[in-house]
Amino acid sequence: MIVEYIRYRVPAERCDDFEAAYARAAVPLATAPQCVEYELTRCVDEPESYILRIVWTSADDHLTGFRNSDNFTAFFAEIRPYVEQIEEMRHYRRTAVVGPGGSVPTMYDWAGGTEAFERLTEVFYREVLKDELVGPLFAHMDPDHPKYVAMWLSEVFGGPTRYTDGRGGYHHMLSKHLGRAITERQRRRWVELLLDAADEVELPHDPEFRAAFLGYIEWGTRIALANSQPDAHPIQQAPVPHWGWGVAPPYVGA
Repeated sequence: MIVEYIRYRVPAERCDDFEAAYARAAVPLATAPQCVEYELTRCVDEPESYILRIVWTSADDHLTGFRNSDNFTAFFAEIRPYVEQIEEMRHYRRTAVVGPGGSVPTMYDWAGGTEAFERLTEVFYREVLKDELVGPLFAHMDPDHPKYVAMWLSEVFGGPTRYTDGRGGYHHMLSKHLGRAITERQRRRWVELLLDAADEVELPHDPEFRAAFLGYIEWGTRIALANSQPDAHPIQQAPVPHWGWGVAPPYVGA
């Protein structure tokens, strides 16, 4: 992806019309397959200064794909009167320097920290071992397995990196699924038992947490199912995924 920044300086008497024009221009922009997201911001200190940020799938998709499309024609028709107000228009590539701020708690903190995830996995694996469908997968389970899974979940949801530091991270977790030939019925039962355990130990019930929690569980168990098949060739080295409030992480092998 590539990020385009367009900096405008708009006379005060034209600002209302400028914002209205971009509200109309946003309609074709939002439907363009080359556009990932966009945002128009206005400077508080210098109200005549605006910055438009557009994330494109690539610079070529922007300059060749979008610029030669009907969406661009409709977009440009709205913003044409303000082209002369552009002070800068450049593409930027994102760097590795990125992260959330402290104003939003991690899902780890919201859940109640390590203790909450240890309660969850203790109750969960108690039921797993009694279950006819998924129990056989864990017939020879290490007694400390629930604690290790709590470490994994804690790290995934923004807690300490104990699984990476002490257990080998992603590759170690992957090794536990290779060749297990997990079935879809077993995957679904695993998810069902985990959600039941979440209710029993009273993980937060708010829709935002539960939706994000279930999003990871669905995402993670589907990857585990695929990696467990006899003909699978999964990525061997990757970071432990970091899961936020409804946002799936990029998952690229190291």
